[in-house]
Amino acid sequence: MMNNPMMGMNPMQMIQQLKANPIQFLQRAGYNVPSNLNSPNDIIQHLMNSKQITQQQYERARQMAAQFKR
Repeated sequence: MMNNPMMGMNPMQMIQQLKANPIQFLQRAGYNVPSNLNSPNDIIQHLMNSKQITQQQYERARQMAAQFKR
């Protein structure tokens, strides 16, 4: 089993880190994301084009994010 650097973090810490530096956060979580991407849409498109995430995973993440905005 791989040691996940995100384990042990509370959800609020994770959200703050994701907001502060999304590419670094995703890289630490094990995703291959080039550092030169500039927008959230570019990051999402790269992850889907490289088959690191599926459309279903993306939709689920959007649903979860919407719950935090309530």
